[in-house]
Amino acid sequence: MSSFDTLYGGFGSAPKFPAPHMLTFLMRYFEWTGQENALYAVTKTLNGMANGGIYDHIGSGFTRYSTDEKWLVPHFEKMLYDNALLMDAYTEAYQLTQQPEYKKLVQRLIQFIKQDMMNPGGSFYSAIDADSEGKEGHYYVWSKDEIITHLGEDLGALFCAVYHITEEGNFEGANIPHTISTSFDDIKASFSMDDHTLQSKLQEARHILQSVRQQRPAPLVDDKVLTSWNALMIAALAKAGRVFDEEDAIRMAKQAMSFLETHLVQHDRLMVRYREGDVKHLGFIEDYAHMLSAYMSLYEATFELEWLTKATTVAENMFELFWDKEKGGFFFSGSDAEALIVREKEVYDGAMPSGNSTAFHQLLKLSRMTGRHDWLETLEQMFKAFYVDVSSYPSGHTAFLQGLMSQYATKREIIILGRKGDPQKEQLLQALQKRFMPFDIILTAETGQELAKLAPFAKDYKTIGGSTTVYICENYSCRQPITNIDEAMEQLCHH
Repeated sequence: MSSFDTLYGGFGSAPKFPAPHMLTFLMRYFEWTGQENALYAVTKTLNGMANGGIYDHIGSGFTRYSTDEKWLVPHFEKMLYDNALLMDAYTEAYQLTQQPEYKKLVQRLIQFIKQDMMNPGGSFYSAIDADSEGKEGHYYVWSKDEIITHLGEDLGALFCAVYHITEEGNFEGANIPHTISTSFDDIKASFSMDDHTLQSKLQEARHILQSVRQQRPAPLVDDKVLTSWNALMIAALAKAGRVFDEEDAIRMAKQAMSFLETHLVQHDRLMVRYREGDVKHLGFIEDYAHMLSAYMSLYEATFELEWLTKATTVAENMFELFWDKEKGGFFFSGSDAEALIVREKEVYDGAMPSGNSTAFHQLLKLSRMTGRHDWLETLEQMFKAFYVDVSSYPSGHTAFLQGLMSQYATKREIIILGRKGDPQKEQLLQALQKRFMPFDIILTAETGQELAKLAPFAKDYKTIGGSTTVYICENYSCRQPITNIDEAMEQLCHH
């Protein structure tokens, strides 16, 4: 918090990076401690980025970083992983705050990914360049004349007022649209229109300008398909899909996953990258860790047990290929890779969470879901393995610390048994999927027997009187089973 910018949000000074895993860390910290300032830092930062030029107000999508402290002038390159991790952060912030702007933003992000970053096979491109015609940001900026020409006097004047478009501009004589310091109340008053009219006019304007922009020479797209970045986007889409009831997002996530399973697994080994049929390099720990995360997210979005089965297989492979049997932690490259003099281990969370952080966090969750106490004990070694790194620079390891926090927070195992399609069961599951419950795990099936294939501890759980039955357990000690769904809601949704 000492590096938090209270004026514009974000951490540190220019250049400013989104650092989404710092935000997801702070949201979990808020959930755990109830400290309001942790949540404030998140919303202030998310609002600052959503209003700034780091967000593309015309076509959606976030660029890599802001060159100034206001989030105004971006480095215009758009990366798949930033957009995945930010989609995740805005989705979780919506769960905590119910801010409608976050929901709108995520829905636009999903559209952007679908239109601009998805290849015909359903997987995702890596990046969109900053330059077109050799000029940085050329594709994204506007002169005031252009705006008035394309939108007409009235709509043009409104757009310029909202997005701060001026004669002199804010970037090399042109304008990056932004809404930093825009007061929508003032706009509504001076243009005398209500919120609904304002929003639909702005949407119309953005739509027109987007089609104008599409006539410009487009920036190059890096069409490599990277396993780890794709897996991050799959995880984010699945979560957004479940929170916002966006079936389309879940469909995109499943389609991309089937692309990875088809093209990026060779002889049961995950690979790093694909381009035009050419597949290269044995997957690293981050490929496996983010893949695990994607499977977990697909399970949480659909409650289809096959995703948990696949997650378990990935986990087994990870331990086999990457685990350091002497000191604990995961090596960067697999035991089947070319023999290296030193096998590196990486835990620092840079622009995206490290393989060790993600593996740690997701494996802790999966171990609890499947009752694999042997895995939990093995993972304990990671505290020791990375203690010095993490404790000497905590803010550089916020993704790792999320795993640590999940060990200390009050956490529940929620087991919901009942007939498929039973309205009581569906209603409860949907309500739980909307909530921010980062420390709880939910297992659901028709019977305990069905769950027992994955989670042997569940075999004796039964439904009572044939109706949907809920078991709420803390550290595997369970309260009385509940068949009254309202009562279950009451217990689950009010800590």
